[in-house]
Amino acid sequence: MNAPALLATRLLLALTTARTRDERGDVPGWVLVTVMTAGLVGALWKLAGPQLNSMLTSALDSVHG
Repeated sequence: MNAPALLATRLLLALTTARTRDERGDVPGWVLVTVMTAGLVGALWKLAGPQLNSMLTSALDSVHG
């Protein structure tokens, strides 16, 4: 194998490995965002659930008739 082809192969391998490592490192961030969002929704639902339910019911009743 000549030198330019060897260099290109090594460069491609290095870029592919670095990209895989960067994408793998981002997964915990997305998991944290998802868990925090679910926690916030759950907390808001627990605090304001009855009020939101009554608001939705009255809005649907006014539209329905």
